[in-house]
Amino acid sequence: MQTVDMQALCNYARQFTGMDEERIALLHQLYPDVSARLQDITEAFYGRLQEIPKANAFLEGRIDALKKTHVAWLHELFTSDYGEEYTRKLYHVGDVHVKVKLPVEFMAGATTIIQSELARIFSEIYRHDQDMMAKALQAFNSATGFSLLIMQESYQSSSMAEELEKFLRITGMSRVLFNNLAKAYR
Repeated sequence: MQTVDMQALCNYARQFTGMDEERIALLHQLYPDVSARLQDITEAFYGRLQEIPKANAFLEGRIDALKKTHVAWLHELFTSDYGEEYTRKLYHVGDVHVKVKLPVEFMAGATTIIQSELARIFSEIYRHDQDMMAKALQAFNSATGFSLLIMQESYQSSSMAEELEKFLRITGMSRVLFNNLAKAYR
């Protein structure tokens, strides 16, 4: 299994999403204004998911636990330093999504629901300060984009590793032989 350079992945995600120190500081500044509303976002989020038949199998009997994890992550979106440890944590989330066979599109769809709910809340809180609302939306989009990019990278790597394991089991090929063959064709 390939070792992932979390700092390099973190840097890549920051570059791609525009997540810089200014946006991180702004998210920290916004946190007191939104923290009391994050549970509302989680409730709306799971309300929407329950309307999607394909999602029900992943929610059944687990909604209360999932809500706790979800709202904790929303708080983290506003309090994180978007560094190596946060990257490692999100990478693990992607791995878990593969293990539970969560369809990959659920992550992008879920991000869209969250961004929509936060846009509504920002438009209420900052309705008299359009500049702050625009900056808040940009910072939050960077935060969710960063998170999605890391989780999808992990999802892809974990999916490929899972497929490789299936291939090795089916063919009876050893990992050493496979690795040697892969090296020979590079």
